[in-house]
Amino acid sequence: MDSSLIFLTFSLFFASLPLTLQQKFPITRAPVYNSGALSKNPAGEFDYKYHSSFKYSMALIVSLPIGTPPQTQKMVLDTGSQLSWIQCNRKLPPPTTAFDPSLSSSFSELPCNHPICKPQIPDFTIPTTCDQNRLCHYSYFYADGTLAEGNLVREKFTFSPSRVTPPLILGCATNSADAEGILGMNLGRLSFVSQAKVPRFSYCVPARNSQDKTINPTGTFFLGPNPNSRNFKYINLLSFPEAQRKPNFDPLAYTIGLVGIRIGGKKLNISTAAFRPDSGGSGQTMIDSGTQYTFLVDAAYGKVREEVVKLAGAKLKKGYIFGGALDMCFDGNAAEVGQLIGQIAFEFGNGVEIVIDKERNLDDVGGGVHCIGIGRSESLGVASNIIGNFQQQNLWVEFDLSNRRVGFGQGNCSS
Repeated sequence: MDSSLIFLTFSLFFASLPLTLQQKFPITRAPVYNSGALSKNPAGEFDYKYHSSFKYSMALIVSLPIGTPPQTQKMVLDTGSQLSWIQCNRKLPPPTTAFDPSLSSSFSELPCNHPICKPQIPDFTIPTTCDQNRLCHYSYFYADGTLAEGNLVREKFTFSPSRVTPPLILGCATNSADAEGILGMNLGRLSFVSQAKVPRFSYCVPARNSQDKTINPTGTFFLGPNPNSRNFKYINLLSFPEAQRKPNFDPLAYTIGLVGIRIGGKKLNISTAAFRPDSGGSGQTMIDSGTQYTFLVDAAYGKVREEVVKLAGAKLKKGYIFGGALDMCFDGNAAEVGQLIGQIAFEFGNGVEIVIDKERNLDDVGGGVHCIGIGRSESLGVASNIIGNFQQQNLWVEFDLSNRRVGFGQGNCSS
């Protein structure tokens, strides 16, 4: 999610933009529980065989051991971000546990003369400056006037005394009100997966309890092989010429080939051009664990909304827009509305589909209102199609970096 010197958030949402400019739809913080380990092969390289569980509310929050000795840090798993950062602001109240650099023997700060701290670094446009101590300082400015900032540092991920990654570059935020950091997992060279040379990773987002949203279900996260992958169907990541990447294309995102959308078994009349980048990069389709809902460009969204109005327009909550982005919302019985609309399916190549059952098309946004978890990309100021984590419930998603592909498999992610 790189492309600007500014990070934007809104009071109600957070959703990804091209390159590092971000807005994310609602992210709620939750505890996470961790298990697993890495092993080394004889050459000293890691064989990633690590897994952890996470609590899912509107974000995927993993807990990783960082430093020497390790301090457990909660981080939002974000396939749309490059820079990973940890919370180093010790002024935040409990239950936030900030990372304490003074307790880690492997912690070091990047000086101003480090190459990463120089302007115009390709594919890394985080704004950096030189602070009074000649250290590399970064800052994110938010639309509500708040600021998240800190220093770029090097630190190890210590899974056990004998299983330690090399020092990785990440941010150490000293001025941020967020309870968790970010685990940047995109294709940028400074993301966690690129620096740590992770060959593949996967997660399974559990279904949320529609009757009691205070219950945050537990999902699973793998670094390395997934024992369920034999049942996955894969599609290749797409790449495009440099001329097609600007100004709206994110070359670091996981870009996949969406080819169609069905509602209630009917394939909508949407040109495939709506799902592929045009000469300016608009129309890119990406899958993003860090964005809650799915957002579509106008050519696709208009057809989706038109069909929903045909099927359940009489129950539509007129003039209501949740968070400035979701406008297919309903009062009353969500199950009844779901029956009227039916399944919503996103079609990809190679017979791959993401199918959202009619019972899970709508999200309870409070006050007795339920909204279909699909919005118009334009409402976020983006020109991309983004498949969010709400549409990934009860679905294994594997990012196979070694073979440049993404795999999908049905799963009972809550078990």
